[in-house]
Amino acid sequence: MRLLHTSDWHLGRAFHRVNLLGAQAEFIGHLVGTVREREVDAVVVSGDVYDRAVPPLAAVELFDDALHRLADLGVPTVMISGNHDSARRLGVGAGLIGRAGIHLRTEPAAAGTPVVLRDAHGEVAFYGLPYLEPALVKDEFGVDKAGHEAVLGAAMDRVRADLATRARGTRSVVLAHAFVTGGQASDSERDITVGGVAAVPAGVFDGVDYVALGHLHGCQTLTERVRYSGSPLAYSFSEAGHRKSMWLIDLDADGAVTAERVDCPVPRPLARISGTLDDLLADPALTRHEDAWVEATLTDPVRPADPMARLTERFPHTLSLVFAPERAEDDARVSYARRLAGRSDEQIAQDFVAHVRGTGPDEHEAAVLREAFDAVRADHAVREVAR
Repeated sequence: MRLLHTSDWHLGRAFHRVNLLGAQAEFIGHLVGTVREREVDAVVVSGDVYDRAVPPLAAVELFDDALHRLADLGVPTVMISGNHDSARRLGVGAGLIGRAGIHLRTEPAAAGTPVVLRDAHGEVAFYGLPYLEPALVKDEFGVDKAGHEAVLGAAMDRVRADLATRARGTRSVVLAHAFVTGGQASDSERDITVGGVAAVPAGVFDGVDYVALGHLHGCQTLTERVRYSGSPLAYSFSEAGHRKSMWLIDLDADGAVTAERVDCPVPRPLARISGTLDDLLADPALTRHEDAWVEATLTDPVRPADPMARLTERFPHTLSLVFAPERAEDDARVSYARRLAGRSDEQIAQDFVAHVRGTGPDEHEAAVLREAFDAVRADHAVREVAR
């Protein structure tokens, strides 16, 4: 069986205020063309179909167009909700849409109920694990601790239990939306840390033939059977080095995996350039970036006059301007943002306690801070679901 694995469409998202709907529509056309030309048997979409719980109408219309085009091909599609989606909204009409071969899996309770497809070698069971917000699903899965590993582990126990009841030789595919250990993050993914822990071990998914992951935006291979497709478009300059693609997966009669990357259309390349303004305007090596979307980091010791206007004369698609004067690390003028770079909200709060009190939080106080951040994030998730 040949699968096309994609995820993280984020329909409705912009790139530094640039509307990407046209590029997203081009991707959908590319996906449909790939399904047709490469004789794909099933499409799997591993969450974050939309960029937010209540997407703009234009994004909903594009999604509707994608569903119709996939259904017209007669190729089954299995799709789960991600942490950016409203599971309830995405799942509206799932039963009816399923009759057209588009199988939306947005209910955690249905984790152990697969979509079963057949090929010449028998059945393939597709299990959809939508994004499982620990605080919201721990009761459903009967776990004491609201953590990602606990709820995903419980969901996978249901998958393995169902698989054990099926005919010997039944192959299996799991769709999941999670941060799995070994994956490389970028700046454009929403933080899903709970209790100071964001990642779950890949071993949680043991026992199935292929795991189609979503959430991280870079295409990655964690094991031969566990992969991220990544997002089809870049959504931050941290993805400038990404090769955007989908996975074309062949499952043979025994469940062995053969994988091929299928590149996605690039609306415009990304470039990150750094130096003094005069150097950036004069350096001939930067000619190749003149048609790219540019993030420019200026290292001038004093902020130059009209930097954006001057930059756009050479790089007309400059979207982001960062000031990072070259100074010694102990210079009092080193920016607050630079000192906070790469630190989590919880770490910043702990640093603040140390700054105010002269000593950092003890073990009990650190736990209180962690619980507070988890509670705020869980409350945000509840509000998203309720909207």
